[in-house]
Amino acid sequence: MNILITGAAGFIGYHLSKKILQKGHKVFGVDDLNAYYEVKLKKDRLKKLSEFNNFFFKKTSISNYVSLKNIFKKNNISHVINLAAYAGVRHSIKKPQDYIDANITGFNNILRLSEEFKLRHLIYASSSSVYGTNTKIPFHEDDNVDHPVS
Repeated sequence: MNILITGAAGFIGYHLSKKILQKGHKVFGVDDLNAYYEVKLKKDRLKKLSEFNNFFFKKTSISNYVSLKNIFKKNNISHVINLAAYAGVRHSIKKPQDYIDANITGFNNILRLSEEFKLRHLIYASSSSVYGTNTKIPFHEDDNVDHPVS
């Protein structure tokens, strides 16, 4: 499998990439390495992933349609795990364009390219906010999500 993981330098993206690489699959990681939190930490994670010969990285934003399309075209991507997004409400009020670019435009680009290149599978990480004020822990994908917190 040729798997594109967006947000590959993030906490979840890094650990997921590592697990998939250990299983022998090719991982094409993308991340824009933004300063939402410490960039050095993201670079350190990428350095560890680069020790795998089946890991390939491109610094780009998922809001850059042309860059993403080139990755799909050149690498025969079969699966996408979209983890690239801005989280948290406070930052969205200060810098709403960041959220629009990554969470809306970027995800739309992923959807368009997934359709165009006939992906076998797309996984999208949403926000826990969709579970609203649900008190049942842990959350489960079958839980009611028609009253999100934000």
